[in-house]
Amino acid sequence: MKGQFSTDQGRVRNHNEDAGGLFINNANQYLSLIADGMGGHQAGDVASQMALSIIEKEWLETDEVTNPEEAEQWLKSIIHKVNTKIYEKSISQKECQGMGTTVVMTICTPDFITIAHVGDSRCYMINEKGFSQITEDHSLVNELVRSGQITHEDAEHHPRKNVILKALGTEEVIHPDIRTISWELGNMILLCSDGLSDKVSTSELQSFLENDKSIEETAQDFIALANERGGEDNISLVIVHHESDTKEGEPTC
Repeated sequence: MKGQFSTDQGRVRNHNEDAGGLFINNANQYLSLIADGMGGHQAGDVASQMALSIIEKEWLETDEVTNPEEAEQWLKSIIHKVNTKIYEKSISQKECQGMGTTVVMTICTPDFITIAHVGDSRCYMINEKGFSQITEDHSLVNELVRSGQITHEDAEHHPRKNVILKALGTEEVIHPDIRTISWELGNMILLCSDGLSDKVSTSELQSFLENDKSIEETAQDFIALANERGGEDNISLVIVHHESDTKEGEPTC
């Protein structure tokens, strides 16, 4: 397995409220993560960094995850823990009131990946069936699309496109979406914040991932394109490629 995490402040924001990374546990299994912070008098970066530090620490201390049930339970438990920590800080410190963060993360093993998400940061996958979005945005616009009130085309330019219905730390109890899918050698996943997905179309994401460049070059190309198209938001992404030539225990992030 090989992975790459990249982030950029963008061209407009004065600081980066995104956080993320790629972490390897005691069994050489990968966990990839993107968190997009928001709200609370510039405390969005506090929320996303809290999520990052808690999840990273727990994963690095985790032994082998042997089956999907264990992976799903681990993700459910850590999201509950992170949500509680952020929520408690948001109600106890005035400067942090209203803060929260999206999160999308995947546990990657040789045979399956388990994905959990809250908010509108996304996970995409390339496999033998093609390119597809694995997660469903927890957003107002996506609910309007699901209910048939607007089309996907309308959603792209909707004035309330960035209204999030669910985020870590904004409620005392949160329920993430969690699912497990199989994956094989040659498959690839992309996790990203909306700073990328709002600027680069699905077909463009697929085209970039299917080129012959390294995943490091592809990540930089994504960021460059999002910035070229305005860069109004922070841009963060993780690419994980299921390949067999990475030496065991050798991180490539």
